[in-house]
Amino acid sequence: MADFKKIFSEFSTVKVAVIGDIMLDTYWWGKVERISPEAPVPVVALKSKELRVGGAANVAFNLAALEAETTVFSVIGDDADGETLIGLLQDAHIDTKYIVKSSGRITTNKTRIMSRNQQMMRLDAEVTDDIGKEDEAALLNSFQSFVKRYQPAVVIFEDYNKGVITESLIQSVTAICKAAGIVVAVDPKRKNFFSYKSVDIFKPNLKEVKEGLNLLSDEVSLDALKNIHNELHKILEHKISLITLSEKGVFYQKGSGARIVPSHIRNIADVSGAGDTVIAVASLLYALTKNVRLAAEAANIAGGLVCEEVGTAAINKQRLLEECEELLKEDN
Repeated sequence: MADFKKIFSEFSTVKVAVIGDIMLDTYWWGKVERISPEAPVPVVALKSKELRVGGAANVAFNLAALEAETTVFSVIGDDADGETLIGLLQDAHIDTKYIVKSSGRITTNKTRIMSRNQQMMRLDAEVTDDIGKEDEAALLNSFQSFVKRYQPAVVIFEDYNKGVITESLIQSVTAICKAAGIVVAVDPKRKNFFSYKSVDIFKPNLKEVKEGLNLLSDEVSLDALKNIHNELHKILEHKISLITLSEKGVFYQKGSGARIVPSHIRNIADVSGAGDTVIAVASLLYALTKNVRLAAEAANIAGGLVCEEVGTAAINKQRLLEECEELLKEDN
C-alpha cells in the first residue's frame, strides 16, 4: 500500500506553474416565486452574490488547496474584474506576479444566476481572440526567468479557448520544459488539440477526444480506449493519455500499460470544475511519484469529491487523503 500520509506531506515541496485562461466566476443566488409580467421568464429575487475563480485559476486553486507552491501565468484585462481575480488568487497564497494585464482585453467573467442550486442563466463577458505578440512575448520571457530561478517540477497547460494559449507559446514553453526536465501536463480544448506535441500527460475528456479524432462510436471499452490512445500518440508522441469518462471514471495509458479506473458512488450536485481538479491532482502526484496508476486513481477520487459541491470548488486535502487511504488500500 502506498504511504499516502507521506506523499501528501510532500505536496508542499513541489513547485507548479499553471499556464492558461484564468477567469472570474460570479454566482448570483436567489429564489424564483413568479413569472415576469413583461416576458415569459422567471423572476429571480436576488439573495446573495459569490465570487469564485474559474478556468486555469481553478486548477491553481486546487493545487494551492493541496499546499503545492503554485504560480500562475496568464493574460487578463486591466480592469476591476482582473483586480478581484488576482485578489482571490493571492488570498489562496498563489503567486500572481507573472499575470500580464492587457489594455486590449477584458477579464473573463462568467455570471451564473442560480435558484435552488439550479442554473437559470449564464452571462459571459470575455474576449476570445488570441493574445497579441507583445503580451505573448511578455508571458514567455517571464516564464523563462521563472524556470531558471525556481526550477518547477511540473507545468500545466489549462486551455479554455479564451486566447491566452497560442500554438507558438505551446511550442516554446514545451521546449523550455523538455530542456529543463520539467513534467508537462495538458488539459486541452479543440482549437489547439493537436498542438501539444511531446508532452508528458495529455488529459482530454472523452467528448473532446471524439471531436478531435472525428469518432462516431460511443463504445467505452478498454480496447476502444487503447485504440484512441494509439491514434493520439501517432500525432502527439506524448507519454501518457489520461481521459476522463464522466460517470464511468478515467482511462489511462502509458506505453503498453492501460486501465479504466471506475468512478466511486457519489451524490453528484455539479460537475463544473471537476476536470480542473483531475488535472491538478494527477499532475502533482505524477510529478512527485512518477506512478501513473496512483496519479490516475487519486485524481479519479478527487474529481468525484468536487462534484458533490455546487459550482467550482477546490479539493479538500484531508478528505482526499482519507478517501485515498480507504479506497486505494488494496491497489498500490
